[in-house]
Amino acid sequence: MTAVEQETGAEQPILRVNNIEVIYDHVILVLKGVSLEVPRGGIVALLGGNGAGKTTTLKAISNLLKSERGEVTKGTIEFEGNPIQSMNPHNLVEQGVIQVMEGRHCFEHLTVEENLMTGAFTRGGDRAGIARDLEMVYNYFPRLRDRRTSLAGYTSGGEQQMVAIGRALMSRPKTILLDEPSMGLAPQLVEQIFEIVKKINEQEGVSILLAEQNTNVALRYAKYGYILESGRVVMEGDAESLRSNEDVKEFYLGISTGGRKSFRDVKHYRRRKRWLG
Repeated sequence: MTAVEQETGAEQPILRVNNIEVIYDHVILVLKGVSLEVPRGGIVALLGGNGAGKTTTLKAISNLLKSERGEVTKGTIEFEGNPIQSMNPHNLVEQGVIQVMEGRHCFEHLTVEENLMTGAFTRGGDRAGIARDLEMVYNYFPRLRDRRTSLAGYTSGGEQQMVAIGRALMSRPKTILLDEPSMGLAPQLVEQIFEIVKKINEQEGVSILLAEQNTNVALRYAKYGYILESGRVVMEGDAESLRSNEDVKEFYLGISTGGRKSFRDVKHYRRRKRWLG
């Protein structure tokens, strides 16, 4: 390990979630003591099946729960060492935290370029800087340059995902919360988008918390991962150790060393929760 790597390893994480609980409608407990950290300049994967709590975790960080009658009732969330739970989403974007929502959520009636420009709304009159960053986005996503005057609603799912990530970049983020970027996309396009996300992380220094069901892809690009199940973190570790773990290989990567398991075996596994022991 180099001196630079040692220094980086000693840095305070840019984002720290400590033992949070989230309740919806004052009665439904969704997250149960979730803790995680994102190092500065790192990519961290938040993994798990549908309904595990990944999106809720991201929305707790970005303070988007209130619109869905949810709230963080216990624990703390810190960004660059400062508590952010009382910040509204607008101020949080100004601080450098932005979420790319599941399902992309482009403004369909606006052009691709107009969608990208909405990401710069917190930057005021910085016209020169905004123009430079728009060019940066087009360099990462050349297809968007070609479609810049097209209405976003008439672009493909992959192009809309590029728009959503590009729009986040226009806010000059320090951390991007990226929710299910592979959803509904062809495998080849998923690889292309993840490669671009990796370049953004490396070249722009943007830290990324990546919520994904596609565990196989996510663990090839992330350095560290957390696995959620029923609102709890049931396993964590560096990406390589998670990929080589037999339980993860069997139940998340679809690889079994003991032959094909029946659905009854899967349910039995879930009741025993081997990795909680």
